[in-house]
Amino acid sequence: MKARTIEIMDTTLRDGEQTSGISFSASEKLTLAKLLLEELKVDRIEVASARVSEGELKAVQNITEWAASEGYLLKVEVLTFVDNGVSLKWMQEAGAKVQNLLTKGSLNHLTHQLKKTPEQHFKDIENVVLKGQELGIETNVYLEDWSNGMRNSPEYVFQFLDFLTSQPIKRILLPDTLGVLTHTETGEFLKKIIERYPDTHFDFHGHNDYDLSVANVMEAVKAGCHGLHLTVNGMGERAGNAPLASVVAVINDFLPEVTIGVKESSLYKVSKLVSAFTGFTIPDNKPIVGDNVFTQTAGIHADGDSKKNLYFNDLLPERFGRKRKYALGKTSGKANIQKNLQELGLTLNDDELKKVTERIIELGDKKERVTKDDLPYIISDVLDSDLHQQKVFVKSYVLTHSKGLKPSTTLSIEIDGKTYEENAQGDGQFDAFINALKKVYKKENRELPKLVDYAVRIPPGSNSDALCETVITWQTKEKDFTTRGLDSDQTVSAIKATEKMLNLV
Repeated sequence: MKARTIEIMDTTLRDGEQTSGISFSASEKLTLAKLLLEELKVDRIEVASARVSEGELKAVQNITEWAASEGYLLKVEVLTFVDNGVSLKWMQEAGAKVQNLLTKGSLNHLTHQLKKTPEQHFKDIENVVLKGQELGIETNVYLEDWSNGMRNSPEYVFQFLDFLTSQPIKRILLPDTLGVLTHTETGEFLKKIIERYPDTHFDFHGHNDYDLSVANVMEAVKAGCHGLHLTVNGMGERAGNAPLASVVAVINDFLPEVTIGVKESSLYKVSKLVSAFTGFTIPDNKPIVGDNVFTQTAGIHADGDSKKNLYFNDLLPERFGRKRKYALGKTSGKANIQKNLQELGLTLNDDELKKVTERIIELGDKKERVTKDDLPYIISDVLDSDLHQQKVFVKSYVLTHSKGLKPSTTLSIEIDGKTYEENAQGDGQFDAFINALKKVYKKENRELPKLVDYAVRIPPGSNSDALCETVITWQTKEKDFTTRGLDSDQTVSAIKATEKMLNLV
């Protein structure tokens, strides 16, 4: 049996913009409209509500001008109101050709908000639809609060649908306005409606108040709906709308009876751009587009991935223009590290790999994340430590920094098996440490190299706070040389660099 095609209508620029604190500029709306239609290949976009503001009018004019030049004008839709043609006049000025007319889908809304009878409401709608037709404007109709209408006043809903199916409208849009439906109700309500009106196009518009929007979308598709309303990153008021990326993946993997035209490989790119424009942060664990969803943390998973992909599912990151990552931290095993080494083109022997693994676990106990960018620094630090025989050990230290008092350090150090303790103050914690160290070496009639340069950095490109590398240049009578220290704490990394220097001299 041939799969039926379902329309995907993206309403990020209209309903998604109702996310608290979010507003797109006119240029951002145009950029996203182009991306949604040309790059992501959604079927339709809802870009604004009529009559909102001068800025909104300008934004829609920009979009319709571009859409008309590219043959997309009938894919651009605007939310309108039953207002004696005021919205239609706004649409004419905006250059839009498709209105999504907001009407009352429950008797409760009709009675208490409009204070009209069904017959009065239907007559007002008929006038708007006919006036739109005269102006060359195509009409779809939203049944606001339809889900509660089906629960509490189904007779009204079917009376309304009997009227609408007699009118020159293209689509009927059925929103779960307050996000109250269960998946069972969604399937049952839509099945009844679609069986009763087999020749009418019905869209389902889900909200996510109970985190059921994707499940509801699945049942809507199974019930035979013809279109879905979605938003990038699940944006929308309250808990948001059904998220585009999740729905696309679910349809492609679990609903073979339907087909959609959305380009999966562009989902992540568009998601990140919308996030950048809005400041609406994508949770790290958000399916498909979250930063962590293709990151294996446990070493056993990385090991399994190398052995017949034991921990893979069908959500391969490449489908969405992404790559699988292997996190480095306290749960990392050698397999995780090997995967990252392969990406960097680095090779370690078993002994080196063991030492690097131990160092990563040690760092992971202090901070949660170590990244691939950190790995060369860790390797350098571990292998550098192997170059000399350690005879000097910084056993313990207490660093203090109090307001109004000079920083001080109490130091315990072992040199050739003998332990020394000293205390000193300084201009900073590390300066105090060096002053305490000088006291120890003066007692032993030893001379310390002169510190001539001190540089601190984090691995370039790393977004991790796990590592800080301190590179110190020392000067003796014979030569200058550098040592490096690596730790999550800047002062501690400098102390480690100093400990290496003490062993070298």
